[in-house]
Amino acid sequence: MTMPIDQRLGHHIKRAEQELIAAKHAALRPFKLSTPQYTVLLVLSEEPGLSGAALARRCLVTPQTMSSVLGTLEGRGLVERKPHPIHQHILEARLTRSGRTLLAKADQAAMAVEQALDAEFDGEERERLLALLGRAAAALSNAPTGA
Repeated sequence: MTMPIDQRLGHHIKRAEQELIAAKHAALRPFKLSTPQYTVLLVLSEEPGLSGAALARRCLVTPQTMSSVLGTLEGRGLVERKPHPIHQHILEARLTRSGRTLLAKADQAAMAVEQALDAEFDGEERERLLALLGRAAAALSNAPTGA
């Protein structure tokens, strides 16, 4: 049985996600940051000292992608990685002063995108949308895989 694409929830969720990413990408371009790089800076501002693996989970990317993103950010002097005090093989990532400064500016641009999206919904609609998206994520995390 087939379902037209315009009736598929997944298509609409993906379209909204793609529009959000595109808008944030445009907002972050002046700062020479990709959306994943911005997300890493934002997460590290709230949770300094995360390992690459923990950052990958938190940012919803693969460890390989995170390794590349961290390498780029470290090369730009925005992030530093140092061995964990007890587990020397684990590198903790932290923002540098330059990283915090750039994030403060970039976050204003990214927040403008979020605020424009938020303005499309009243408080009740926003709460309902958050609940529905949470329910969708939970349903998908419990969905059977394979054929």
